[in-house]
Amino acid sequence: MRKLWLIFAQTVTISLAALFVVQLFHPQLLQLRDTNAPIKEASIPAINNVQPGSYRHAAQAAMPSVVNIFTSKKVNQSSENPFMDDPLFRHFFGEQFEEQQSQRENSLGSGVIVNSQGLILTNHHVVEAADEIEVALADGRTLPARIVGTDPETDLAVLKVNARNLPAITFAQPATLNIGDVVLAIGNPFGVGQTVTQGIISALGRNHLGINTFENFIQTDAAINPGNSGGALIDTEGNLVGINSAIYSRNGGSMGIGFAIPVSLVKQVMEQIIRKGSVIRGWIGIEAQDITPELAESFKLKQVRGSLVAGVVRGGPADQAGLRPGDILLGIDGHEVQDSSTMLNVISGLKPEKKVIFKIARSQTEIEIPITIGTRPVQRSTRGRELN
Repeated sequence: MRKLWLIFAQTVTISLAALFVVQLFHPQLLQLRDTNAPIKEASIPAINNVQPGSYRHAAQAAMPSVVNIFTSKKVNQSSENPFMDDPLFRHFFGEQFEEQQSQRENSLGSGVIVNSQGLILTNHHVVEAADEIEVALADGRTLPARIVGTDPETDLAVLKVNARNLPAITFAQPATLNIGDVVLAIGNPFGVGQTVTQGIISALGRNHLGINTFENFIQTDAAINPGNSGGALIDTEGNLVGINSAIYSRNGGSMGIGFAIPVSLVKQVMEQIIRKGSVIRGWIGIEAQDITPELAESFKLKQVRGSLVAGVVRGGPADQAGLRPGDILLGIDGHEVQDSSTMLNVISGLKPEKKVIFKIARSQTEIEIPITIGTRPVQRSTRGRELN
């Protein structure tokens, strides 16, 4: 019996020693595994559950209203070939040569549906000189478009497609915009397809950029690239705050400074184009420049404000009223003139044929001159869309 007890004790001791060695060097061999235990996975969020910081609802509300615009125009290079002046060459090879030299230039941009009956807003430079315009809707349809009217001086244009019940965008209230507000830019950059980028309003009322005649830009750091022109700049509710128009760039791509035409100006221009086919603006026929501290000292002005009349169009409303080069505009119809930009905006907003009182400084004396407003001649803008 004693012998059996010794054998049992030795067996237990060896077993415990073996377990200790396995536990020390290979503990995974002793772990129990339940093959029926469920795998833990992240739960699928509910459809209406928006992640913190997401602008999903704004994008979903506005994206159906943003379209891609494709334009093309025929470019005839035969006129640059000296052989086309030879009657014999033209007789035998003219038609064939012209067909070979005639090419089509294609470009792309974006637009925004502003009316369920097929009205689309875009930039003037997107459709300028185009022979053919096609609009690709968010639902996959591609429709031909025609130009209702354009305004080169603000770089806006209105197109029309034959379609009904289109998803029109909602316009934001201009008074609600502030520097620091989050905005989204929607368009078709580089032709890759509809894209949404996010940023903030960096500045309001940007002008003196040399992009358009009438400038009142929203500056944003939302990425805007070639192809975004004419697309929507929206707020976090999906409402339109501006039309993307230009960028500051040294390499052709976004550098964090983009410019959009504010919805307040967009509405004014769009409504006139829809009603009349063009924009009618007031005009008096002067060339003006800002008052600098040096000019203010030279003219002995008390304040650095107003707009210097540098030139007068002969026979124009200002010339007929007696305005002279060297006069300084201080007020128009009760509105104070701070600089040439505000002067231009005030005059352009006046109705033609209306007689308006202009307050000027002449020879250190302030006088008032009545001027009958004329109609501003149509201007053709040839300015680029990038600032270099």
